[in-house]
Amino acid sequence: MIRRNPRGDLPKIHPGAFVDPTAIICGLVVVEENVFIGPYAVIRADEMDADGHIDPIIIGAHSNIQDGVVIHSKSGAKVTIGEHTSIAHRAIVHGPCTVGNGVFIGFNSVLFNCTVADRCVVRHNAVVDGCHLPAGFYVRSTAQIGEKTDLTSLPQVTASASEFSEDVARTNNDLVRGYKQIQNEF
Repeated sequence: MIRRNPRGDLPKIHPGAFVDPTAIICGLVVVEENVFIGPYAVIRADEMDADGHIDPIIIGAHSNIQDGVVIHSKSGAKVTIGEHTSIAHRAIVHGPCTVGNGVFIGFNSVLFNCTVADRCVVRHNAVVDGCHLPAGFYVRSTAQIGEKTDLTSLPQVTASASEFSEDVARTNNDLVRGYKQIQNEF
């Protein structure tokens, strides 16, 4: 469902993107080329700050927002998802938040008030809250990373983790093409 927010902003979705009919895209959301948005995802840019301002939620080209993902933002703060990035099933990205290019965010993970730089891998059920995660870092499943976390204790992304992330992105790009071919059947 594509709908306006109470302020009247309507999402801008590139014609080459695929949005599952069960997904909800609301308000000042920009979905770029070849993006896959899976079933029951919710992307809402509808909260305003005290002055009535909303920054956009931007989903970069060739990225995928999988089943049940929630992307939202407090008081109209900006959320940016980079290009070739995968946000896996049931993850929550709550702004303000910036997720870089070529990033993988695992199942049920939570990002809040943070930056996850290019080529990071955040595995399943992890939390990244209130910090800047530099490029190429690897966050293990169930880890909790915050502003007091010693980032030198985190490993760099391995070649196999990077290959996995790239494969997920590639697979979902193929889904865009496949679903675009049959979308009139929905």
